[in-house]
Amino acid sequence: MKEKKFYLTKEGLKKIQRELKILLALRSKKAQGEIPKILESEEVNPEYLSFQEDLEIVETRIADLKQILKYTQIITPPSPEKQGIVNLGATVLVKMDDQIDEFEIVGTLEANPSLGKISNESLVGKSLIGHRVGDEVEIQSSVPMVYKILKINYNYLKMKKNEG
Repeated sequence: MKEKKFYLTKEGLKKIQRELKILLALRSKKAQGEIPKILESEEVNPEYLSFQEDLEIVETRIADLKQILKYTQIITPPSPEKQGIVNLGATVLVKMDDQIDEFEIVGTLEANPSLGKISNESLVGKSLIGHRVGDEVEIQSSVPMVYKILKINYNYLKMKKNEG
């Protein structure tokens, strides 16, 4: 079975690595700390149950983060001849009717539509990928929309590449 790739920017990767480091440190501290007594009279101690639940949540998240890191692919700028085509990492300026919007196409883990970051797997992101400036892209949803691509930019990735 083919594993799912997780597309991340360098910043997204650093965030995941930072979270994993924090959770591993937390797990270590909990393991070294005093475990609540299992029995209090004849009933299970609620403090112990809470401790176990917290530990399970931390362990699950650690496993998830390790899986993400194992299958991460960093989003990099395309070659100069491919920068006129929308792909992961592109910031795309589009016009729909009289409204102009700007989207950065990122992987699902970094998507945040309120910040203009849309997933490459979202309806709009998937539809824009592969198109060029001037293309009109019809988005098939309950209310069909047509986006005209005004500009495609990969400068954000280039700046970050030079920093790291």
